[in-house]
Amino acid sequence: MEPVTISDLPMTQEDLVSVAHGRPLVLSEPAKSRIAASRALLDEALTSGDAIYGLSTRVGHGKDTRVPQEELEQLQQFLVASHGGAVGPLLDRTVVRAAMAVRVCGMARGGSGASPAAADTLLAMLNAGVHPVLHSTGSVGAADISQMAGIAQVAVGTGTAEFRGEVLPGAEALQRAGIEPLRLQGRDGLALISANGVSIGHGALVLARAARTALAADQAVVLSIEATHGNPSGFSAPAAAAKPYPGQVAAAGHLHELMKGSQLLARDGPRSVQDALSFRVVPQVHGAFREFIAVARRAVDTELNSASDNPLVDVESGSVLSNGNFHPMVLAVAFDALRVAMVHVGQLSERRMSHLWNAVMAAGEPGPPPGNRRPEAAPGIQLRYAGSACYTELRLLAAPATLDSTVLDVGVEDHATGAMLSVRTTEHALGLLEDLLAIEILLAADLSALSPPGTLGAGASALLRLTAEAATDAGSAADVHRNLRERFPGN
Repeated sequence: MEPVTISDLPMTQEDLVSVAHGRPLVLSEPAKSRIAASRALLDEALTSGDAIYGLSTRVGHGKDTRVPQEELEQLQQFLVASHGGAVGPLLDRTVVRAAMAVRVCGMARGGSGASPAAADTLLAMLNAGVHPVLHSTGSVGAADISQMAGIAQVAVGTGTAEFRGEVLPGAEALQRAGIEPLRLQGRDGLALISANGVSIGHGALVLARAARTALAADQAVVLSIEATHGNPSGFSAPAAAAKPYPGQVAAAGHLHELMKGSQLLARDGPRSVQDALSFRVVPQVHGAFREFIAVARRAVDTELNSASDNPLVDVESGSVLSNGNFHPMVLAVAFDALRVAMVHVGQLSERRMSHLWNAVMAAGEPGPPPGNRRPEAAPGIQLRYAGSACYTELRLLAAPATLDSTVLDVGVEDHATGAMLSVRTTEHALGLLEDLLAIEILLAADLSALSPPGTLGAGASALLRLTAEAATDAGSAADVHRNLRERFPGN
């Protein structure tokens, strides 16, 4: 595969996601020069005898304690060894790769003071497939220190890594890959661990999925409105243009495109002048989901291409500055807000299920074939209560992850963003929303089978084909649901 190159241009989320899925990553010569210049300035500042946080001083509550010259390297080793305390389920390999790529990109912005060897080691690990084994719980959102320390531990030849499908001690994984362990010098230890690689990298992966889910939510709606013979006038371009939020315009445009060819677009198509709000306000609600995806994308873009190190090595001014750029506040709040918008999409889906259920109960005949199917035997009907359970859990996940930080380290660390938790919770919520939408699709398909809806639009026809494929050789409603999720639009 052609490698992604970190250059003078901002790294895109699309490139980051491709690296997460296995594409190689390389540094351009200008990026290498920025890393070297940053390191040279830091070395110069160290010789001045000034106090530099995390280099010539200890960290956290030890910020005002100077470190003797002969202990500088030992301090960096201690930082890496002592900060890897995470627990819980393991992070997916894609998230680990994304985190490593994010950290290299951050170093390439020139503010970290890390050595070129530190960046080279991360790149070598990434491109050889040495993937540190990282637990998911440990970051409070003031840098993903626990997980980034797990990456750094493998880089120096400790920790645990997965290499070619085998979990190994970090030193052995490096040896098999032909990579020399990194010797920490200068600020390398702190530069490797004090970063938001997981939050940013995982955020990019979640947003790519969220964009697909937004399209799938539109597709679920069009099958439901076709099955209930609803009124799609709210999806029209004039209605969207009258209140031109970009997300609403995009949602309405996609819905209208999916309805092309439908009998419901004819003047005599709809049964009613307007539908229940769960059908009528879809462009507004799905548009809000798109708007907050865009907000979160801007936050991830900014974090990905920023120098967020503390201290910041500013080559232009020749300064080494203590600061709070490691605090990804906008990103954390953006993902909290995205979940609220997402839950509204799920709420509309669950409400439409009630209309679909009522219509199925009214249309279904109790007799066996050749009459209509018994409604209670259809997959969507069987899963209706599961859909309600999905929505209940989804709604709980709308609670903010950013407001519950505790006070740590003798009161010095008295605020945190919860960024990593916010992103991880958003991914969980996306899974529930996709489950919910799949159940709505199956329930709408059940209604379509009981009461043929007439000439369907392209979107509804495609979904009915998918549901038929999902039902082939399926042993239960749960099997049908799983098969549909595997074929789910956008997945």
